[in-house]
Amino acid sequence: MASTSDFKNGLCFKFKGEIYTIKSFLHVKPGKGPAFVRTKLKNIKTGRIIENTFNSGVKVEDVRVERRQYQFLYKDDMGLNVMNTENYEQVSIPVEMVENADLMKEGQIIEINFHADEEMPLTAEMPEKVELAVTYTIEGEKGNTASSTALKPATVETGAEIMVPMFINEGDVIRVDTRDRTYSDRVKK
Repeated sequence: MASTSDFKNGLCFKFKGEIYTIKSFLHVKPGKGPAFVRTKLKNIKTGRIIENTFNSGVKVEDVRVERRQYQFLYKDDMGLNVMNTENYEQVSIPVEMVENADLMKEGQIIEINFHADEEMPLTAEMPEKVELAVTYTIEGEKGNTASSTALKPATVETGAEIMVPMFINEGDVIRVDTRDRTYSDRVKK
């Protein structure tokens, strides 16, 4: 059991029969009345974010979570097939569990949080940035290639489409931010 004094970002616990993780929290001690904690909670299964206020000292049933590294192997109709990098055990997880899964290429390392007692995958996270080769893009307009504010669509090796600056050409390797699908920079050869 954990109390409100144990709250920290990323803490997983059972709340209203579901497993939630804390996205943000704020301890509030008003001039009048008892202290309380304002939280933003993310439902592990649905991804829905709710706000809730807990009275100070309230106990919640925490969930033990283990973070493990897995390597993405391939995608099929069952979902994403990944392999544990330590014991080579293979599991299949739903595509919806990984945000921006279309930016993953074979061999990509992802981190999966498991419910330690039930051996159930809870969440999966890609690295913040991935390096991908541009397979298709239109030619930049002459005289507009130096500006990084003008953007054009580009298809990367995984099939995902992102917006890139005009000076990016086919064959270039770029870094993409997986959190918001934005171009970060060009990888030097």
